[in-house]
Amino acid sequence: MNASGVAIRAGIRRGLAEIRQMLTSGPDLLNVLFFPTITLIVMYFLRDSTLPGTDISVGSAAMPGVLGMQVAFAGLVGVSASLMVEREDGTLLRAKAVPNGMFGYLVGKIIVGAFDGALAMLIVLIPGLFLLDGFRIESLNAWLTLAWVLALGLIATMPIGAMIGSLSDNPRNMGLVMLPLLGLVAISGVFYPITALPGWVQFIAQLFPIYWLGLGMRSALLPDAAAAVEIGGSWRYAEMIGVLGVWIVVGLIFAPILLRRMARRESGSTVAARRDRALQRVQ
Repeated sequence: MNASGVAIRAGIRRGLAEIRQMLTSGPDLLNVLFFPTITLIVMYFLRDSTLPGTDISVGSAAMPGVLGMQVAFAGLVGVSASLMVEREDGTLLRAKAVPNGMFGYLVGKIIVGAFDGALAMLIVLIPGLFLLDGFRIESLNAWLTLAWVLALGLIATMPIGAMIGSLSDNPRNMGLVMLPLLGLVAISGVFYPITALPGWVQFIAQLFPIYWLGLGMRSALLPDAAAAVEIGGSWRYAEMIGVLGVWIVVGLIFAPILLRRMARRESGSTVAARRDRALQRVQ
């Protein structure tokens, strides 16, 4: 087997090991379950309020957007946070020291990121199908739409998360990442129709994946009548694929460049210096 094949196998084993560790760790499971549980509770209490001009509950209408947001966060925040932490604790340096180690490391991160995104979605999706009226998957086409939106969303967001993580070596900088992401969530129609916002805000929201992931999830999980409150009164699949496709191309071009740059700068002295700074902050 060639060196790339060995690295892929090592990355798969690493990814599966990280998943197994997460599923057997109490604190990790609590982190995974906390936000979905809160989301389900909030959506359940909104089940009796309906969107103006429709019989669709606010909870059912908001749930797909929340699912899209969770997929985006798994790719953007999950991957970037992991890179920041493992860059600081020396994990990346150890991967760099192994032939094709960085390639295997990235394969593992892709596996973990894809699992996190799918798990975060399923934890909310499955109970939501039983708790909320009008929130249904009634056909094979809906399942297929859900699957390709999930896959496209993860492919679009994970490279961007890797780019973000490669630009910072301090996990405490995650606040600088979360603030703009929360701002995008606020304007991306996750919790209310985006058509209620000014036109220029709608334009900004449509430049980023969170809006399109929410739209794709709504197209799979809500009845066709729900498209009436969307921009143009339709699900706009062509535009959705186009925007997410642009993010995929941007991520796949620039993420490897930034990751190689990050790896070249890693050394024992830089890891030791970061560790010393962290110890000084603790003291």
